[in-house]
Amino acid sequence: MTKINILPPLVADMIAAGEVVERPASVIKELVENAFDADAKKISVEFSDGGATYIRVTDDGCGMSPEDAGIAFTRHATSKLRDEKGLEAIGTMGFRGEALAAISAVSRIELVTREKGAAEGVAVTVQAGDIIDMVPCGCPEGTSITVRDIFFNTPARLKFLKSDRSEAAACTAAAMHCALGRPDISLRCRRDGEELFFSPGDGRAESAAYSLLGRETANSMLPCKAEGEGMAVEGFVSSPAMGRGNRSNQHFYCNGRYIKSALLQTALEQAYKNTLLTGRFPSCVLYLSLSRGAVDVNVHPAKTEVKFSDEKKVFDLVYQAVRATLEQESAPLEIGLSESTKRIAAAAKPDFFRSMSAGEYRREAARPSQARPSSGFDNARPKPAYYAQKAPEFVEKEREKSPAYAEKTVENVEKVKESACRVIGEALGTYIVAELDGEMLLIDKHAAHERMIFDRLKAQNREIMSQTLLSPVIIKPDAGDAELIEKNAQLLSSLGFEIEPFGASDFAIRAVPDDIDPGEAASAAEELCEKLRCGGVDAGSVRDELLHTVACKAAIKAGRRHDTAELERIAEAVASGRVKYCPHGRPVSARLTKKELDKFFSRIV
Repeated sequence: MTKINILPPLVADMIAAGEVVERPASVIKELVENAFDADAKKISVEFSDGGATYIRVTDDGCGMSPEDAGIAFTRHATSKLRDEKGLEAIGTMGFRGEALAAISAVSRIELVTREKGAAEGVAVTVQAGDIIDMVPCGCPEGTSITVRDIFFNTPARLKFLKSDRSEAAACTAAAMHCALGRPDISLRCRRDGEELFFSPGDGRAESAAYSLLGRETANSMLPCKAEGEGMAVEGFVSSPAMGRGNRSNQHFYCNGRYIKSALLQTALEQAYKNTLLTGRFPSCVLYLSLSRGAVDVNVHPAKTEVKFSDEKKVFDLVYQAVRATLEQESAPLEIGLSESTKRIAAAAKPDFFRSMSAGEYRREAARPSQARPSSGFDNARPKPAYYAQKAPEFVEKEREKSPAYAEKTVENVEKVKESACRVIGEALGTYIVAELDGEMLLIDKHAAHERMIFDRLKAQNREIMSQTLLSPVIIKPDAGDAELIEKNAQLLSSLGFEIEPFGASDFAIRAVPDDIDPGEAASAAEELCEKLRCGGVDAGSVRDELLHTVACKAAIKAGRRHDTAELERIAEAVASGRVKYCPHGRPVSARLTKKELDKFFSRIV
């Protein structure tokens, strides 16, 4: 008896559905791409309950004849590919003829369509891959397809769907990615009857970015454009000052198709090297155009992964384009005030306000600030060296009272002597300069303070204390981050964060750890999501990674002046040996002996 069986068509279709229809968002992506291929100019996307119970995509494209509508749900039925030669130069969003068959195999579908110029349309009802009804009807030109009860006939897959909020976020992201890739097409997206976004379809990429990514993100973008060797790239990249805590705002397109590409991501981030802070990522909307034969999109059923025939040329093109954009941004920027404001200020103090270029501003900011009048408190506070100097006298008095206590005091004093250091000041707004036992000690104040906070947080066996924000900070995470926040709500709470749903797709940060400045709340949430996405498999390692982020955000920042007492506390921790490395393993201090300095200045041979 043969062991190899030919699968029934329904089973084959359900296997294909497992590859194409991962979740409701996959349905939206496939249907919108079909509308693109139908030359639609206006598209409407509607969904309810995270897309699990209801999705409708309507377009004003070419529509289908009754004959085409009857075979559209048959597997490998497509109008976009005729023979194997077509696979060598794919110019349409879809081409396999699997999407409608796969979707219909695991849902209930109602299709209403009318071909352009036809007197009437046709309505088709499909359930689990079988056509139940097909009748003529009156309808506008174009196509409207309604998908209900996804995975109703595959309960095992239905239970793996996330919460309505997570699935809705994924649906919104899928529609947004499609709309951002085609600025020439107007796309409206509604969730549970509420409009989420609307792209104007005026053909301008900046209009699409503004309406889909928001005013703040769009206004921070820099235009980017380059071409060469049959390829071109254009779009927008973010200013280095607007780095984000994760890569969720990086959008890459190849010939109008949204793609995920490690190659393009690396090219982008390499261009920002030495301009972005560690742990920050650039944002972008980049449209890559190249010949159809130079890219293979037939790599994965979801068609978001592609292969380039010449990866080096693609990498170089994107890298050089972004680098050129960032270099142009360094051009002088005039900073000025209105004439009326200048007149008012001049009356009080001449030259107090004046226009200056960005270069002048940087030089002015780099000048050492004038010494502030002493408040008396710094001088009044005894330094560790003071205690070491007075130690013999103090110990002798204590020995008369209690010999045992005196010996303990001697031991403590010796420790103070060993670790006592004198803080001289700050250098370059980043390093503490101190003197310790005939050596000059340079300390990275942010890295050292970050380690001190990390060690304190890690030693706590309870939830971290949090502070309630006066006004909640509203964030707009993408689908992946929204899912991570919901899934790890308890873990985030243990770290001092209170983040809860706010509206259809936003979240409100209502509390942060008491060490963190409220102004850092949004960026801290972004970085936490990135750590959760890339964290280890065990809860302990994930918690440590999250504590790194909390400590980093709470630590004092380079480039800012700080109180002398705060610098002394950090210097003492380093000098005593309690702090040697930052939480990421980098050293926090460097020492120069007097002999090394004397040798450098040729005081000794």
